[in-house]
Amino acid sequence: MSKNIIRVKDLTKSYQSGAVTTQALRGVSLEIEKGSFTAIVGPSGHGKSTLMHLLGGLDRPSEGSVFVEGTDLGGLDNSELARLRGEKIGFVFQFFNLLQGLTAKENVEVAAMLAGISEKEQGTRALELLAQVGLAEKAESKPSQLSGGQQQRVAIARALVNDPALLLMDEPTGNLDSASEAEVLQILRKLHAAGKTVVIVTHNTEIAQKAEQVICVRDGRIAA
Repeated sequence: MSKNIIRVKDLTKSYQSGAVTTQALRGVSLEIEKGSFTAIVGPSGHGKSTLMHLLGGLDRPSEGSVFVEGTDLGGLDNSELARLRGEKIGFVFQFFNLLQGLTAKENVEVAAMLAGISEKEQGTRALELLAQVGLAEKAESKPSQLSGGQQQRVAIARALVNDPALLLMDEPTGNLDSASEAEVLQILRKLHAAGKTVVIVTHNTEIAQKAEQVICVRDGRIAA
């Protein structure tokens, strides 16, 4: 059995705007091992987030292949791709994307509902995950009552609702102050220690220094 949870071969992605073609990725190939902690780094606008979206099946490549746990994402239709994301991948983004009218618990419950967890179990699962990220006492608080770091921890709890094998994170500490950033990093270290595969797009040098694998993307290519 392969040790890799992700395998990418000759990946390209281009965008068309009128007569202008922008080449976001140019023949990227890489492998990420199960249970590893990988940082994807590089200058802004050079293809890091594009790569993460392709790894998670949020977008489709122009050419090349992405395999997640041996499944070729290119061979899946949209509903199959959505099912794979729901079963295997948790996403965390720079902007927390929480539902402002709902409490922290309710935000996680919505994710649990979408993941197919029974209504009876949704509340229990939400409280377990909020406790896991250190927010048990904030379960009934709405996003406006939480700090940026606390909101990001709710977003992490939401991403864990389906117990994904793979966590994909795009600048998860990008909007946080130093104290909140440290809280989030501590949670990521615990998740990795518990066996999660963590892939983070980041400008944060501390995250990159702690990663087991660093992939530098420059001009749409993997830089040496």
